Amino acid sequence: MRGAELIAEFLRHSPFIGHLGIELREIEDDRVVLALPFRDEVVTIGDVVHGGAITTLIDTAAMAAAWSAIEFEQPPRGTTVGLSVDFLAAGRGADLLAEAAVLRRGSSLSFCEVKVRPADGDELVASGLVTYKLDQR
Repeated sequence: MRGAELIAEFLRHSPFIGHLGIELREIEDDRVVLALPFRDEVVTIGDVVHGGAITTLIDTAAMAAAWSAIEFEQPPRGTTVGLSVDFLAAGRGADLLAEAAVLRRGSSLSFCEVKVRPADGDELVASGLVTYKLDQR
């Protein structure tokens, strides 16, 4: 099985991802684009998207990118082992897109960069560096 297939199914069926409304927009080897639709459930105050929702978007996008290019017979286990987020501007009243790319893939660790922007703009809202571990048992 390919990781891209598994991660697409995971995103469709995860209760937490569903609660936030995160959607898969693009997936290819070592690259993923996810969307976080603007809704009341992701707002901290007014029309500002909560930093926790943005961090979840970053973490989920990096995880998806890390899984995207692998092939396996038995699904491996995976976990985020490092996460750094910089908030550069408020996400206000708009859907957000996270583009994640694997910068380097080792035997078990993937180092990913994620950029978050409004769906209708180019200004960076946040950027993240994520280290994700896949254990192929």
